[in-house]
Amino acid sequence: MRTAVIMALLLLTTLAQATVYKWVDKDGKVHYSDEPVENATAVEFKSNTQNNVALPAKPVIEGNPEPEPQAQPSYRINISSPSEEETIRDNNGEITIMATISPKLAPGHVLVLMMDGKVKGAPQNSPIFALSGIDRGEHTFEIKAVAQSGKQLASSEKRTIYLHRATIKATPRATPFGG
Repeated sequence: MRTAVIMALLLLTTLAQATVYKWVDKDGKVHYSDEPVENATAVEFKSNTQNNVALPAKPVIEGNPEPEPQAQPSYRINISSPSEEETIRDNNGEITIMATISPKLAPGHVLVLMMDGKVKGAPQNSPIFALSGIDRGEHTFEIKAVAQSGKQLASSEKRTIYLHRATIKATPRATPFGG
């Protein structure tokens, strides 16, 4: 049974190879098709027909050797303020995150502030991030050093802080005079 199935599959694969036909129209244009038309001839392909593409050699410019890739600095980033689990009371939702980084940022490297796992604000060179309009509650901050290519070079430890904002949920009630 298996032998019959294998033989049938082999026979089908040889029949599945399409014949290519070539013909020239009345305007002298050469056409190819897998269906025979009037005055078409079958094209025979050699078994070693292959497409070979050769790329041109890279030009060598003397006197200007390629710059060697520089080793990426090993940054150490530490959030210095606010402290871990510090409670900040600000009705405008303003928080300033300050960090230290060593060594100094190389050209093309920037700092990115992550708040609750999402990028907060634009990348910058300064390790001081001033935020406003932050909602009350628990927030986690992390600062990452990133190259222009987007590669992360270093990151600080995550820092959790709590922001308290006053709220007025109830409308003021009139108090009766006299009693």
